[in-house]
Amino acid sequence: MVQHHIQPDSEIPASKQLFDQIQFAIASRQYPPGHKLPSTRQLAMETGLHRNTISKVYRQLEETGLVESMAGSGIYVKAQGHEGGTQRQSPILQQYPQASGIVQQSLDELLSQGCSLNEARELFLAEIDWRLRCSARVLVTVESRDMGAGELMVQELESALGIPVQLVPLEELEQTLERTNSGTVVTSRYFIQKAEAIAAPKSVRVIPVDIHDYGQEIEIVKSLPKDSCLGCVSLSGGILRIVDVIIHSLRGDDLLLITAQVNDKYKLNALVRSARTIISDQASYDTVKRAILDARDDLIRPPKLVCSENYIGTKSINLLKRELGLG
Repeated sequence: MVQHHIQPDSEIPASKQLFDQIQFAIASRQYPPGHKLPSTRQLAMETGLHRNTISKVYRQLEETGLVESMAGSGIYVKAQGHEGGTQRQSPILQQYPQASGIVQQSLDELLSQGCSLNEARELFLAEIDWRLRCSARVLVTVESRDMGAGELMVQELESALGIPVQLVPLEELEQTLERTNSGTVVTSRYFIQKAEAIAAPKSVRVIPVDIHDYGQEIEIVKSLPKDSCLGCVSLSGGILRIVDVIIHSLRGDDLLLITAQVNDKYKLNALVRSARTIISDQASYDTVKRAILDARDDLIRPPKLVCSENYIGTKSINLLKRELGLG
């Protein structure tokens, strides 16, 4: 069960702390599509925030397209991208608006029962042909201000899928899709709404992937002694910004956090000399390890280095393989 922690004395507004925590829970699928968010009363009791503040956060989440309000029922995590039944532009689908959802649901059921794509193709030729065309080109898109997150996704997807994956800034996605008539766009739930708005009119599907929930890493953070110095290193500046908010919400001022992007040698060297524990993403691990070795003569005790799990959740990668006909 997801628990939300708010540091009332923080310089970070309480509403932003809560917004980022809920956004992280949705992006990591701790709150999956269709999940009902806690009521404002429940969250008020859990966090100590005023219900009006919580309502404001829920409205912001709704404006970003991550959740939807159902009158008399509550706030629910919104299904997005391919899982939401994206409609491809086709005269047949315009004539039969329910067809796409019916075909996809039936195909997924066949695949889950062990049916191969070649076998399913005999039953759903048009759908399978479309999926195979999309598999020919896979694009990862993120906002240009956080290309590090995109690089992490590309590395992990190329390793897991065994096919080339292209990284495209979200701001350039429309121009890139103008030059192709098929493909699959992959992104995290942080960017799904914008990517979907660009790709859907061009008959290109968007598949959101879930990020790792970092449960093990969060337990490490919780267990660190008071006044410890924790270092976090990543390719992605965006990831580090979220890490800052999440860890501050968990530990407040009783933990010193230092973050560094792996290509910032000055900050990385300072971090290595100060932190007792360092958590690194897999792409940065070897560089951090070398930095520790290079500084060993200056260190009384080398920091403990923890390599985090993949940025993309294992289940999400397996589902993506299935969608692309690679599993």
